[in-house]
Amino acid sequence: MPRIRRPLLVAATALAVCTALVLPLATTEPAAAAGAEVRAARHTTGAPSLTGDVKLARQPGDNVHFRIDAHGFADQARGTFHVSHHFGKTWGGYFKGRIDCLLTGGPAAVATGIVTESHFTGAPGLPEIGDLRGKRFGFTVLDSGKKDRLGYSWAMDGVPKNSVGKCLGSAPFETLEKGDLKVHHWMPPRGAAQQ
Repeated sequence: MPRIRRPLLVAATALAVCTALVLPLATTEPAAAAGAEVRAARHTTGAPSLTGDVKLARQPGDNVHFRIDAHGFADQARGTFHVSHHFGKTWGGYFKGRIDCLLTGGPAAVATGIVTESHFTGAPGLPEIGDLRGKRFGFTVLDSGKKDRLGYSWAMDGVPKNSVGKCLGSAPFETLEKGDLKVHHWMPPRGAAQQ
């Protein structure tokens, strides 16, 4: 008889130890999963945004500043932008306007806006900008913490004369001298595919 009892005692002890280990896991796993879902939702709720006030890294005497304040999804986005560029003591100016589109993807964002006001002073040998009112331009941002990057739709033609479609811009090729750009990513939930 002692031989039969000992294996039963070992089996019962092993079963009790396994039960003691499995029950807490079963009860904490849904809570941990729910906590992860809440944390994920916290980072994706609300609306997308792109905000910042920066100076581009350029040679001395070439001062380029961008200020963007965009909030909302796609063509429901609203906000403002302001761009100034001064070269030396004589040439330069600014243009500003209203945001009309914003899309985000993780740390990247692209926004477009329509120019409502512009003013540039010309100088011999430097580009003549002209009146930019009514043009749509794009701004692209990579929010990388301390090494943010910015791009703009007129990168190839040198002066912002050509409009682009909503939410279109170039790669974020410029580096910053100072300032910070913040992208808050958000996308609406997607429904099931229709067949």
